[in-house]
Amino acid sequence: MIGRDRRFLRWLRHRLTQLLDRLPERSRSAAVAGGEAEVVRRQYLESEQRFRALLESLPKVAVQGYDRDRRVIYWNDASARLYGFTAEEAQGRLLEELIIPPWMREGVIQAHSAWVEEGQEIPADELELQHRSGELVPVFSHHVMLNEHTADPLMFCVDVDLSDQKRAHRELDFATRFDRLTHLLNRHGFEEQLDQSLAECRRQERSLVLVYLDLDHFVEINDALGYGQGDQLLVELANRLNRERRGTDILSRVSSDEFVIAFPGIRDPDDIPRLVRKVEEVMRAPFLLEERRCKLSACLGVAIFPGNGETAGELIRNADVAKNRAKLAGQGQVVYFNQQLHDELLHQHRLSDRLERALEAGEFVLYYQPQVSASSGQVENLEALLRWIPTEGPAVSPAEFIPLAERSELIHRIGDWVLEEACRQRSRWREAGLGLERIDINFSGRQIKRPGVFAHFEACVERYGLGPRDIGIELTENVLIEADDATLAGLRRLHHRGFRIAIDDFGTGYSSLSYLKRFPVTALKIDRTFVRDAPNQPEDRAIMEATVFIGHRLGLEVVAEGVENREQLELVREMRCDLVQGYYFFRPMAAADIERLLAGMVPGSADLSS
Repeated sequence: MIGRDRRFLRWLRHRLTQLLDRLPERSRSAAVAGGEAEVVRRQYLESEQRFRALLESLPKVAVQGYDRDRRVIYWNDASARLYGFTAEEAQGRLLEELIIPPWMREGVIQAHSAWVEEGQEIPADELELQHRSGELVPVFSHHVMLNEHTADPLMFCVDVDLSDQKRAHRELDFATRFDRLTHLLNRHGFEEQLDQSLAECRRQERSLVLVYLDLDHFVEINDALGYGQGDQLLVELANRLNRERRGTDILSRVSSDEFVIAFPGIRDPDDIPRLVRKVEEVMRAPFLLEERRCKLSACLGVAIFPGNGETAGELIRNADVAKNRAKLAGQGQVVYFNQQLHDELLHQHRLSDRLERALEAGEFVLYYQPQVSASSGQVENLEALLRWIPTEGPAVSPAEFIPLAERSELIHRIGDWVLEEACRQRSRWREAGLGLERIDINFSGRQIKRPGVFAHFEACVERYGLGPRDIGIELTENVLIEADDATLAGLRRLHHRGFRIAIDDFGTGYSSLSYLKRFPVTALKIDRTFVRDAPNQPEDRAIMEATVFIGHRLGLEVVAEGVENREQLELVREMRCDLVQGYYFFRPMAAADIERLLAGMVPGSADLSS
């Protein structure tokens, strides 16, 4: 835009010069023959009229003419619109009294005098001149001096209105640096201000604490109440945080439901937990949405300058790491970043890379742990347990790699492999005539939510010529609690077909007896923590006894997990558990060892019949 303006102004200057240069010609033409002089005069007037019409028709190009004393001799309609003075009002008035702000007047007078008296041109530039109302008007101003070096010099100012461009620039700057919904700084603007604040903290040798806030289950709020209500909630949270911040604090909305707050200038380390609690307290009061009270919680990650990072990027990243760890710990948790978190994150990142390749490299294997009948002492079922044994290095614990797989789509590929391998092995053992009831496999929450997971399960079982008595599934309580209608319908179909569905680790989740009525389960597996503590803890023993009693009254099979000694065994037998699983009898074993066990070649650790 400015480039086109400059070209136009050069042309305008040239045209004005041409017109003014003709004035002497007009006087000289008096000596010419009358007819020829009349033709020249008429051509000049027509040209001048056309040029004046052009100047008056330009909507955003304001042209003013001034004499050697800076008094107005010309003022087009665009000047009237731009500065608020009509041509009649402006005529004869001084330039500096009309449109020059007070702080610029002395400089303008000196610059005009220097041009008239010494020939120093006024360079074109972007200026802010003054409207009649007192408001400033952004223009690109170009100056033309005509009749230079004469007693009657004329200066023309050609001002191009830049209001639209400046407004667009401000809007672009806002969009670049601010969040449109809450009007808080966005991540880019926050990082800029945070780096400036960190420089000041270095100079003053003070600390800064950065709090990363992530709302718990905000997606569910959007789904339940709609995005309009969700946006209203975010605006209210932004207003609360804004009211609590000090003048030097920096606040930003960095993503949909995530905010960061920086508290600079900290002298006393004891102030840090106080500031974090200040953020927590913002969440305590309920939010009012359409006359409904909505209680929210948030996880907080905290990083401190200079110990947890020297730059804005490092601090934000480390606070984000701490926040993610807080979310893994549960709702409303607060985690402070430390080097151990960083090392764990780096380890998990490297482990994730290895996990991607492990499946193709054949590094996964299934182990099987027997479930022994508490009454007969016979091995009845096996639980399939996934193991990762890399070609190089030690085995990786499932507690370490399963959560990593859960956080990616890799859990589905691994789950498909487990199902395929368990069905293949069960089919092979049946063909070998080995006595075995069933192999149970574990399904994670993410697997259960996968569309078509139950149809895929049934298809795999049938492909190997197996039936409901050959393969069962185990689910944790939390998986069932979060199950939707589609999941519930799929489980009911399996149940009606005769498949065994067990609740694993029963008693460790948000247990409710109503779940046993609602969900189609066939077995309960009492968590090992109850079995471990029951001999010495009356409360755990009472819970176990109640679980066995209720399970049997509902027609469910009850399995005691984690039996590791004779005392625990006697207790679960006394409570009449149906099956026993634990190291007292058998650890998880490779398929080859299971074959020898089922063939009677490997004795158990203990004899239940004794």
